[in-house]
This record gives sequence, structure tokens and C-alpha cells, in this order.
Amino acid sequence: MLIGLCGGICSGKHAIADYLIEHQEFQLLELNNKKYPRITDDPEDDLRLQASELSNKRNSEFLFDSVESLLDFATKRWRERWVTTDIWDAATIDRFLQRPFFLLVSVDAPVSLRWKRFTDRCRRRQLDPPPLERFVIWNDRHLYDKEIGRAYLTDRAQVRLFNSCSSLEELHAALEALNLADEQRLRPNWDQYFMQLASLAAQRSNCMKRRVGCVLVRERRVISTGYNGTPRHLTNCNEGGCPRCNRGEGGGVGLSTCLCLHAEENALLEAGRERIREGSILYCDTCPCLTCTVKIAQVGISEVVYSQGYNMDQESAAILKAAGVCLRQFSPPRNGLIYLQNSQNIASDLPLIISLSGGNDIL
Repeated sequence: MLIGLCGGICSGKHAIADYLIEHQEFQLLELNNKKYPRITDDPEDDLRLQASELSNKRNSEFLFDSVESLLDFATKRWRERWVTTDIWDAATIDRFLQRPFFLLVSVDAPVSLRWKRFTDRCRRRQLDPPPLERFVIWNDRHLYDKEIGRAYLTDRAQVRLFNSCSSLEELHAALEALNLADEQRLRPNWDQYFMQLASLAAQRSNCMKRRVGCVLVRERRVISTGYNGTPRHLTNCNEGGCPRCNRGEGGGVGLSTCLCLHAEENALLEAGRERIREGSILYCDTCPCLTCTVKIAQVGISEVVYSQGYNMDQESAAILKAAGVCLRQFSPPRNGLIYLQNSQNIASDLPLIISLSGGNDIL
């Protein structure tokens, strides 16, 4: 596994890399003679902007003259844990993202907090800290300059961390709960894979009430997919085809007049009874309603996996249990934007939030 860290000035990239090295057995990969884009021509300002050295000792074996040699080395030893912060342009990230063992993580924080961290770092280096206005100008060029801006990298990241932690202890506790080293972030397991297909199917939904997608699987092969909306040859729901849905009535109201097929119904009809055998699994991004539940039980589905709850979960669960159908909820590792928080009582796959409270130890 190779984790690449990118982000704004003093967002916490190096602190996170240090944590991975010290607590999760990662090793640092670096480039020799770093030619990172400069955001100021003033030598003293450039010294202020130089990132802190990571706390672990440098190992000459893990210093490379080019991105290609670094990537070749990591490819040969991809089962080990590696981390790098030497990512600053689109060409580099395009090469890295081609490899299935690479995870790009961006780190950000409020600009006011990052400026406080930056002023602290300047004082430790016995340099005068810049005014906030100058720091904001540097930050804007660092992120948004047409030639050297790194906002493009943040947009490509699979995981985006919002690091407003006020101390290293808080940051470490949040990272321990998050577990960036979870390899499901690299290659989805079967549950995650089929649930993503169900979510993709939901994008085809034309129902005005809710997007729902479904995938029917047997022996890890897709039998059929389905999404909710009006039947074939009828006007799409989102074009006025279902008066009930377009009236905006509350959930459960006027269901007898609804013209939309549910995603589960569509998938079952598409598969047909002859292709649904023992061991078939239905993946749906929303827990099935009562109407779909009885049909699922009738056709012989063995297991139902869903990601989001619905207002009939308990009733549906009771019917499926009575019919001998396993029902379970699947929650994949959290990706996208994640707020870091120190909490011992929060599940590792949930978003985390931390309060801002001064402190300038996260660089």
C-alpha cells in the first residue's frame, strides 16, 4: 500500500505522515533534489514556506531520483506500507493513480488555523511570521495558481481530510479511529463492489420521490439490475408520468395510485424466476419496503444487503426473518470529505468532527 499526502500549507500532511510511520508501520519514500514549484521569489519567505522534516530518520535506501524510480520500487514491494508527501503536480498524480495499491489523501484546515500553525513554525525557526494577508496570498497561489496550483490534486483524492485538530494527541486519536490503512479503500470487497453498482443503477432512476438502485447477484455474478421509475412506454416520472409522485405527497401517502416500479421489482422482473436460485443475493442502496419484501421472499432470494435505512425497516426485517432470508446493513469505509475528531465512542467508518480551540502543534 502506498499513501500519497497532499494539501495546503500547514494543513497537517507531515503530521499525518509521521503518525503513519510511528504508529502503523509505514515507511517514508522521498525524492532527492525536490523541485517543487516556488510560490515566492524571496529567499527568506521561501525558507518560511519549506515544510518541516518528518520526525523519522531518513533512510538513503528510500530516496529516489525520479517519480518513476520511486513508483517502480513501491510496485515491487506493494504489500508493504509506504507513504510519501512528494506530490505536487498533475503528471505525478496521474502516474500514481494508475497503480491499484495507491491511495491519494488530501488534507485541509481552516485558513486562520493554518496561519496560526505557520506563525508558530516561523517562530521555532527564529523567523518573523508574515501577516495574515501575505499568508492568504501565498495560500491562494499554492492552491489556485493556473500553473502550480494544487487544488487539482485535492479534487482527485479518494479521501479528503479536514484537519482542525488542536493537538497531536487529538489528531492521532482521530487517525486511529479512521484507519487509513484499511485496504478496502484500495480495492472494494464484494459487498462494496455490488453496492457501488446498485448506487450507479440508482442514477438512472426517474422517480420524483427518491433514487433507488438494486443489483441481483448469484455466485458473485450480476444476474440483473434495477432502478425505480415508471414502466416502459409510459412517460418518465420526472416528466410528469406519475401524478402521485409529482404531487409531492408525504411518504406512504397514496401508494395505491403510484405508477412507479421499485428498483427491487425491476431487478426481480428482469432476472425471472428461473435465474434466481438458492444463494442469490439482492443488493439495494435502500432497505426494501414491505411490498418488495414479500416479493423477495416469494422468489427465493437468500440474502438482502442494504446501505440506507427506510421507514419500514423493522417490518421488512420481521417478514424476511420469518421467510428465512438474511437481512444485513453494509457500511463501507468512509471516503470523500472526512472531518477529523478525537472520539472514543464513534465507529471507525463514520465521519468525524473536531472543535477549533487554538493550539498550533499540527504542521
